[in-house]
Amino acid sequence: MELLDGKWLSQEIKKDIAKQVKEIMDNGGKQPHLAAVLVGDDPASQVYVRNKVKACELVGFKSTLIRKDASITEQELMQIVYDLNHNDDVDGFIVQLPLPKHIDEIKVTLAIDPNKDVDGFHPMNVGRMTIGLPAYLPATPFGIMQMLDRYNIDVAGKECVVIGRSNIVGTPVSLLLSRKANPGNATVILCHSMTQNIKELCRRADVLVVAMGRPMFVTADMVKEGAVVIDVGMNRIIDPSAPKGTRLVGDVDYDAVAPKCSYITPVPGGVGPMTITSLLMNTLKANRKEIYG
Repeated sequence: MELLDGKWLSQEIKKDIAKQVKEIMDNGGKQPHLAAVLVGDDPASQVYVRNKVKACELVGFKSTLIRKDASITEQELMQIVYDLNHNDDVDGFIVQLPLPKHIDEIKVTLAIDPNKDVDGFHPMNVGRMTIGLPAYLPATPFGIMQMLDRYNIDVAGKECVVIGRSNIVGTPVSLLLSRKANPGNATVILCHSMTQNIKELCRRADVLVVAMGRPMFVTADMVKEGAVVIDVGMNRIIDPSAPKGTRLVGDVDYDAVAPKCSYITPVPGGVGPMTITSLLMNTLKANRKEIYG
């Protein structure tokens, strides 16, 4: 069993990004600039955005964090999006989800300029990804594909099972695994809450991607020998033996499943660090105008 170490890999990619940023600056180019809009006080969102700001500093990006109280109106948030769309110094930006219930997340997503949509959520980028055109890929699926690529895991012709059909992870990663590319060319089964015989389907998988938000759902009897298991889950469970009384676990029962795998991601330290790194990679593409010219 080999660990798919997202923490180590993300650090290696960040070193490469920092080198490229230095070359841009040395040649008189524009410093890459990533902005983030954080609404409200969701703890997970605050940690995630704070890590994004740190990552920007590490690689030499300029970063802007716009914090707003949860009472902000939809119109006020739309004005912020409009201003960022028209700010030539900002290469890309994200509006951190979830948003307060009185704000329409889809409306906000549609308002973001596809040229600056480094989260890869705008239908323009989703559509381009679907037909194989250059696009800003959603950060977590992009990170997963980077792990497969850089660990030289060939999925061509393999059976891949994806559990979870969200627009952020499950659906896009199923498309990326199946499209004509490298990594890619896999035969993909997308499972969800209505899927029957899910255990039998999982047992067939050469590659199993789990993104459903249910702690330790995938058990050893659901995984075949030699499978590649990518655990996207991040769940905090009560554990009296842990120093803080809780601990983070994935959607996979790691201790039981790991011995059966050829490769597996840990939680934490697997897919999570790659998500932020993928956002940096998208921002660098935006700075270089690689997607839309």
